[in-house]
Amino acid sequence: MTYQRALKSVAVIAVALGLAGCISLFPKAKPTQMYRFGVSDTPSTAVATGVAIARTPTAFTRPAAGDRILTSNGQETAYIAEARWIAPAALMFDDAVERTFESRATGPRYITRGDLPAADLALRLDVGTFEARYLEGPDAAPTIVVSMRATLVRTRDRAILGEKIFSSSQRAADNRVGPIAAAFDVAVKQSLTAMADWTSATAG
Repeated sequence: MTYQRALKSVAVIAVALGLAGCISLFPKAKPTQMYRFGVSDTPSTAVATGVAIARTPTAFTRPAAGDRILTSNGQETAYIAEARWIAPAALMFDDAVERTFESRATGPRYITRGDLPAADLALRLDVGTFEARYLEGPDAAPTIVVSMRATLVRTRDRAILGEKIFSSSQRAADNRVGPIAAAFDVAVKQSLTAMADWTSATAG
């Protein structure tokens, strides 16, 4: 081996050792756990034949709209560390609304937002609360609170046919993220089922 080739080999080894040393300096990050809600309903095979209702985009409380799980303890709010929703909560909530409507065999016929001019009615949802509340201190299991306002409007003259607030709460089985996410799922299902029943009754 020539002197120059030997120097090159030494340099390559030195770089490799240097990179290995640099890589070992990075701490091993704890993996973020991903959770979801609102996936329990399955579409109905029946075809609804009632009035056509289009849903406008849901207005979602900004602090909870992303993929972080919001908690509150009195006047203080925080996000659960090392845990995320699998997608932004606002998007998953919209998907849960669609599944709730699709799972119903009778009642109003729900159409896509793009078909709003052809709809008889329009449904607007405003989610004002979507959080885990530590009502009994930071070590106790929290209570999930979901609250939204539903407004049903007749499209031809913009007359409000009905408006109602739906609120549900579900205490988590334990102060761990898995049970907390499961409680979110129950609270969302309760509020959306009540909202869908009211919408069907109000639409006639």
